[in-house]
Amino acid sequence: MSGKMKAIVKHKRGYGAELQTVDIPKIHDGEVLIKVKATSICGTDVHIYTWDEWSRRRVNPPYVFGHEFSGEVVEIGAHVTSIKVGDFVSAETHIVCGACLQCLAGKFHICKNTKIVGVDTQGCFAEYVALPAGNLWRNPVDMDPDIASIQEPMGNAVHTVLSGDVAGKNMAIIGCGPIGLMAIAVAKAVGASTVLAIDINDYRLKLAKKMGASHTIHSKLIDPIAYVEQLTNGCGVDVVCEMSGHPTAIKQGFKMITNGGRLSILSLPSEPVEVNITEDIVFKGITVQGITGRLMFTTWQQVSNLLASGQVNIGSLITHHFPLNEFAKGFDLMIKGQCGKVILHP
Repeated sequence: MSGKMKAIVKHKRGYGAELQTVDIPKIHDGEVLIKVKATSICGTDVHIYTWDEWSRRRVNPPYVFGHEFSGEVVEIGAHVTSIKVGDFVSAETHIVCGACLQCLAGKFHICKNTKIVGVDTQGCFAEYVALPAGNLWRNPVDMDPDIASIQEPMGNAVHTVLSGDVAGKNMAIIGCGPIGLMAIAVAKAVGASTVLAIDINDYRLKLAKKMGASHTIHSKLIDPIAYVEQLTNGCGVDVVCEMSGHPTAIKQGFKMITNGGRLSILSLPSEPVEVNITEDIVFKGITVQGITGRLMFTTWQQVSNLLASGQVNIGSLITHHFPLNEFAKGFDLMIKGQCGKVILHP
């Protein structure tokens, strides 16, 4: 397919982005072209939009960014057999090499040569996106495109929560951005006995309650460590999922976890975080996990099953919709923290 399309372009090394008219991507033999139905704004996109320290080190404008979407396949490459025109798809956004030691061991999610869609490659804040066929996930034909577009971040939540035993456990979710909110719903669905939601944003703490949080803690008003101590009779929580990236919150996570507990970290702190390894890790005998992406494609199957079963309902997490040309409104809401998931419609 040839022609032009509208796209949100990270146009310079600095704050913001622009809506531009660019060429529709050309596909290679192993790729497909997808007409985007819905695309959602991620925290990573906000990092790029605001041009923080991480994005200054990582991305190279100008390029189309964005990585969460759903859409219809409109063209396939000469070597593509697994996908057909008309398929309704979303995408695993980590493009892996298939040749490093991690890939050869089946650990594709930690491929040493990973490229991330919309970070290292052209992204999906556009009318069309081109991707390797092997990265696509076929959705049920009757699935809401908005829900389909946020399966990728839900996969992050599922991977984080299910990286250890959850059933009957007390859990704390630190950071109630969209992925943290999804983690709350997932934790309750898979049998966590108590789920504490910790944040400093009243809007998102209200959403956390809607998503099933047993307790919400505004950590500027209530000492979360003292709250956990009282709630657990001094034992601490069994599992902490760190989603905030804030140094103070991360340190609090280490303090509130019980001896022998699990602390899974999905967040990306923008600066080094000092941790008391002796007292808070070694002597407590805890497991600390770094979580990156999704297990390919085990996590996608878990996400699909949880949604299909009705055990997890993430519809209420979507709070705003905008046409592509009003993207700045969506980013403004994300920056202010006055939204759940923001969906853009090309």
